[in-house]
Amino acid sequence: MLDLSSIEKASLRVKGIVHHTPFSYAPILSTLSGYEVHLKKENLQRTGAFKLRGAFNRIAALVESGDKGGVVAASAGNHAQGVAFAAKHFGIDATIVMPESTPLTKIQGVTELGAQVILHGANYDEAYSHAVEFAREHDKNFVHPFTDDDVIAGQGTIALEMLGDHPDLDAIVVPVGGGGLISGIASAVKAIAPSCKVIGISAEGAPAMYTSYQQKTAIDSTSVRTIADGIAVRDTSPITLSYIIDGVDQMHLVGEDEIASAILFLLERQKVLVEGAGAVGVAALMHDRLDLPKGSKIGIVLSGGNIDVTMLSLIIEKGLIKSARKMKLIVTLIDKPGSLMHFTELLSKVAANIVQIGYDRTSTDLKFGDAYVSVDLETKGEQHQQQIRTILKEHGYKFSEEH
Repeated sequence: MLDLSSIEKASLRVKGIVHHTPFSYAPILSTLSGYEVHLKKENLQRTGAFKLRGAFNRIAALVESGDKGGVVAASAGNHAQGVAFAAKHFGIDATIVMPESTPLTKIQGVTELGAQVILHGANYDEAYSHAVEFAREHDKNFVHPFTDDDVIAGQGTIALEMLGDHPDLDAIVVPVGGGGLISGIASAVKAIAPSCKVIGISAEGAPAMYTSYQQKTAIDSTSVRTIADGIAVRDTSPITLSYIIDGVDQMHLVGEDEIASAILFLLERQKVLVEGAGAVGVAALMHDRLDLPKGSKIGIVLSGGNIDVTMLSLIIEKGLIKSARKMKLIVTLIDKPGSLMHFTELLSKVAANIVQIGYDRTSTDLKFGDAYVSVDLETKGEQHQQQIRTILKEHGYKFSEEH
């Protein structure tokens, strides 16, 4: 495990730069889960994620040693913004290599901090390979997002804050991709409060560290695909894996729908906006993954809030449909005057609010004299939707539902 003094030194370096983020009681999640739940809101950190802690500590250490030759990093966004912020603070150059699929909001967040951005590769690992080569060719320091003790120590400062605010925590739940965050947290926790369990959560679409933890050896994934882009890491680091094997008590996986539902829950019920990686701990809680006695006092790290608005819109739309608050129908009508009015009058009788409607009379699937009406409805739950289905069937309408 990393020495506690390294994490305490990092805490001194980042003091006054990073926010001591809120660590707030979550009453709704506590009631639903049976645990006493507190949320560590690193989504409210400067640059929108915890990554600033490790990046700043690493670059501060370089500057203290007299090295101001510039830095290079590879990142899907949050580490990139941390490196760019720290480089700007110390007045050194920063070049960030980002995957080509990186959301525009994260690219803008980096360039606005004065760093040069190079888009390369389909995922983090391809961007990483290019960044390492770029750093070598230009004789610059590569700042790794997780396989670096200074970075890991910086991330561990989160645990110092959490245990400082609540020394009696029974468990801390942490998102896991490359493993830098949980390595730092586990190192601090096991030195300060060894009885407190450290639980890692990965996405099913990026299971490398989870699989490696179970097998106790580094196993890479062949590919990654997850909305939790902040933890979408394909290859396992033997360095962080060793920290995780030594200090982590449990590892679990959550699926894409579970992550999406947690994002929506946090937004709607907790008034907190998080990205996919930031939601995995709450997803594990909501879907009963945690192996803890009921009543346990747990802290969940919301690691970041830099979600692309296009992705957020899609998650909200799918979430409304899944929770029966929205219904999408394609209905076959006879194409004659009054047919559409009769159809909408039926919907009015069951208080279904139309939010979007389309009319198609030219589809090759239609019989002559018929038309398709696509309609999006605001609904009040499954019982209300069943009323809509019933009245349409009673009046002889043929329809299908989009899910």
